[in-house]
Amino acid sequence: MWTEPLATRRSFLARTAGGVGFFALAHLLQREGLLAAEGPSKPGENLPASLAPRKPHFAPKAKAMISLFMHGGPSHVDLFDPKPELTKHSGQEYKGDVHYSFVNRASKKLFGSPWTFAKRGRCGTEVSELLPHTAGIVDDICVVRSMHTGFNGHEVSIRYFHGGIAGVTGRPTMGSWITYGLGSEAQNLPAYMVLSDPGGPPVDAAHNWNCGFLPPLYQGTVLRPKEPRILNLDPPPDAAGDTQKRNLALLAELNSRHLAARPGEADLEARIASYELAAAMQTAAKEALDVSREPERVRVMYGLDRPETRDYGTRCLIARRLVERGVRFVQIFLGNQPWDNHNSIREGLPAICRRTDQPAAALVKDLKQRGLLDSTLVHWGGEIGRLPVCEGELDAKAGRDHNGQGFTNWLAGGGIKPGITYGETDEVGHKAAVNVVTPNDFQATVLHLLGLDHNKLVYHHGGRAQRLTDGRPARVVSEILA
Repeated sequence: MWTEPLATRRSFLARTAGGVGFFALAHLLQREGLLAAEGPSKPGENLPASLAPRKPHFAPKAKAMISLFMHGGPSHVDLFDPKPELTKHSGQEYKGDVHYSFVNRASKKLFGSPWTFAKRGRCGTEVSELLPHTAGIVDDICVVRSMHTGFNGHEVSIRYFHGGIAGVTGRPTMGSWITYGLGSEAQNLPAYMVLSDPGGPPVDAAHNWNCGFLPPLYQGTVLRPKEPRILNLDPPPDAAGDTQKRNLALLAELNSRHLAARPGEADLEARIASYELAAAMQTAAKEALDVSREPERVRVMYGLDRPETRDYGTRCLIARRLVERGVRFVQIFLGNQPWDNHNSIREGLPAICRRTDQPAAALVKDLKQRGLLDSTLVHWGGEIGRLPVCEGELDAKAGRDHNGQGFTNWLAGGGIKPGITYGETDEVGHKAAVNVVTPNDFQATVLHLLGLDHNKLVYHHGGRAQRLTDGRPARVVSEILA
């Protein structure tokens, strides 16, 4: 049984020998005005290992990103991509080729959606009845209906989305690349934060937030899924207050003398600086993660008053509080892969929609109300979609198998054109047919919105210049940019 690793203040800061030390040192030097913001690296050089804010390649539209990653493959034909032809011919044999993940339950019977769609908002985007709250924000989102990985498996597609190459582990994820390229505007919090689920890790676990060959300070920092999300933030009662201040002052004096006798030792300087950052986090982290400070109307908007939405709503609200405080990249994951509706989709799909629909919509609304949506890119979507044919018998326990050939994600804020749909799948929703968008296209577009050129954001490792998109065909999807 998986056990959530304990997130303590010590592990929060000292996950690795050097990583947080560089963060701490950069924090102090930046505060004193002794560290200039770095621009793009010179040919053949890596950017300094620092989380100080850096200049982007060009003027950005977004300063931060929140990714609501939906592991398992949400069924686009039941949520965002209505197919009248699929409904019309439900139960008939599909004439096209189908690649199944579970051959023993394979069927070629078309499976029309059991749920109705309606045009919503001023834009008229059609959304399923399963997503009433998302339907309320369609004028603020761009629904991309032509996502395509070309692979049906979970892990192979997840790694494609996060690391740039299908199926390959050990590569930095997009969040790591973004924090490497831009640093952080947060003074007392990590740049890249992961909000985990009480039900356990997502499929592919730490590969979702791995820093790969980048320095360890660019890896996602995982918060505990329940309170306290970081252990040991408070000092023991007998060491708090003035006692702690005196202890820290003495420690600073001893460290200063020690350092004076050993000038130029960067690791030592970083370790000393980390102590002050650790003390500062006692206040900053507790304040950022405390949603009880929010007005009741805000907590209700996120669904914190309802058991089915309380957990996911809390994490969405924390994500807003983090980007509000300068955190660069936040990911929210669900345990395992709850969108993987191989059977009983009539029960499973409404259940996961009830958990996530209201909080996700509330996040967009809240960011907009606070004037943060223009500078914060929000992403919703999974690694694959579902097939238009039935898995198993076409009865009450019917499900849908994996489909990486065509599916839907949505984006909002941060320079995205609102109230539009982009791309199309074929007449039954099997394959992306118009304006295909690959994970590499998605990555190039995200980096562009944050002011980064995916071809210029490089890290030299293994004898060559590494990139998120790895030199693969990738385009900025300019049609969805505001």
